[in-house]
Amino acid sequence: MATKKAQQNLPKSLDKTFDTSTDPSVIEEKLFGHDGEEDVDGDEPVVFICGKCKLPVGDSFSWDGSEDSQNQILLKKITDNVAVGKEKRMHQPDKRSPCLIVDLICQGCRSVIGMVYSSTPKHLDHKRFTFCLNVANIDSYVLGSAKQMLSAEGPDEQPVTLEYRGIVEQQLTEMKLMVVSMAQKLEEIESGL
Repeated sequence: MATKKAQQNLPKSLDKTFDTSTDPSVIEEKLFGHDGEEDVDGDEPVVFICGKCKLPVGDSFSWDGSEDSQNQILLKKITDNVAVGKEKRMHQPDKRSPCLIVDLICQGCRSVIGMVYSSTPKHLDHKRFTFCLNVANIDSYVLGSAKQMLSAEGPDEQPVTLEYRGIVEQQLTEMKLMVVSMAQKLEEIESGL
């Protein structure tokens, strides 16, 4: 409880690289909606990553929907970074819907990030054998969302090429020879005094 209060008092980060929104509708909006910015090529793909160790666990190409009431996103496929548990256990999303599920476990940090329904009542058949990721346990990254770029130092700046490097090395060699020559002449002058 104390850690939640401490997290609430932390300043909001301006870095939106790994947005940890726990609302599946926000993720769905990022996938399919436009929030003020016009996309030139349409919707950008989203990579879903483990909330703890940041290993990729799936992407929007295998999107199968979301369950707002359960705070889940549904995927048809996941990466090899996720292990499907072996033990089935009882789960009740509501009082009239007992289900059998197996956990989805991140291979990197061994945390549970979701579930697979192996047995469901008829009204939940659409979730059977679908990878249901808990939004609270994953983060997402929208490909193409990076905006930071290095700026040029000035109009005369040129890229370092092999040709340019050769010219610089030649100039350095000439300067070294000149410094050695000047040092020898200085020694001759000092020895003559």
